[in-house]
Amino acid sequence: MSEDYGMESPGPHRHTQHQAPARYLIVIDAAGSMVARLFLVTREQVAEFDASAEEVAVMLKGLAPAAGADGAEWDRALQGHSAAERRAADVYTLDV
Repeated sequence: MSEDYGMESPGPHRHTQHQAPARYLIVIDAAGSMVARLFLVTREQVAEFDASAEEVAVMLKGLAPAAGADGAEWDRALQGHSAAERRAADVYTLDV
């Protein structure tokens, strides 16, 4: 008699490379509401959430922002934002 009670055992664990840590957090206006967007060092977005979330304050504690995300390095990552929104954005470089 089987002791698995008719349930299949889980498969073997796959060892894959972990995602790199987020390097930048941008607080930017998005159609009237402030959002926080997390990016990898490659400027690939990995998360977006409400900028008023408690987690944002925790991540930014002790960090000073760079004003504006209107440099060419942000063109592709922030293509949905206007030039004014990008100029007014705060760019934080996270400690990783």
